[in-house]
Amino acid sequence: MKKIVSLAVVVLVVFSLSAAWAQEKPRLGVLRFTNQTHAGWWRGNMGYELQDMLASELASTKAFSVLERKEINAVLGEQDLGASGRIDPRTKAKIGKIKGAQYLVSGTVSAFEEDTKGTGGGIGIMGFRVGGKQEKAYMAVDLKVIDATTGEIVDNRTIEATSESSGFTLGGHIGILSGDLAKYEKTPTGKAIRACIIEISEYLVCSMTKGKNDSCMDSYAKKESSRREKTKDAIKLE
Repeated sequence: MKKIVSLAVVVLVVFSLSAAWAQEKPRLGVLRFTNQTHAGWWRGNMGYELQDMLASELASTKAFSVLERKEINAVLGEQDLGASGRIDPRTKAKIGKIKGAQYLVSGTVSAFEEDTKGTGGGIGIMGFRVGGKQEKAYMAVDLKVIDATTGEIVDNRTIEATSESSGFTLGGHIGILSGDLAKYEKTPTGKAIRACIIEISEYLVCSMTKGKNDSCMDSYAKKESSRREKTKDAIKLE
């Protein structure tokens, strides 16, 4: 009888561990974005700002375990401080517990176009600008998902976004973009940037947690097909 009970306990433990492993969220590390365009808004820190934006967006989905890498030195410093003996042993950060990433997410701004028409006139009211310009912005980001163990590119996709405004627009510095990007918050440029970040996040949730056969992948397959056709139509071959 004791052997049967012991076997049952072992089986229960194995099933519990299997369930826990099956439910583990993919561990992602987000790399600094790079730029291959002449976009006027791109400056020295933009790659890190986009990295932060995507990491925050991915974390907000609750579908991934997003690992902090940009501030890794601060984490290591806290662990070293704990190891120095100056921190209460019950509360100190432990060494050797930093999780490794399964996948690294890389983004490259591969295309950016901005078109402004109209007088561009306007008046300033309490720090805001009311103007009459017609603006349009297009942005494309080449996304890659890299296996951190093998270095293999396991997924890639080009994400596009277009945003425009016409008539009277209200521009200010209040919104969800931060740092140097905050000044573009209310502009088509800022909206295209944010749209690309959100689209990347939603695509990764679909492709990495729902399975390749999920219906959401059908919509992305159609988008990719449409993007390729537009690209081919824009190229005139002899």
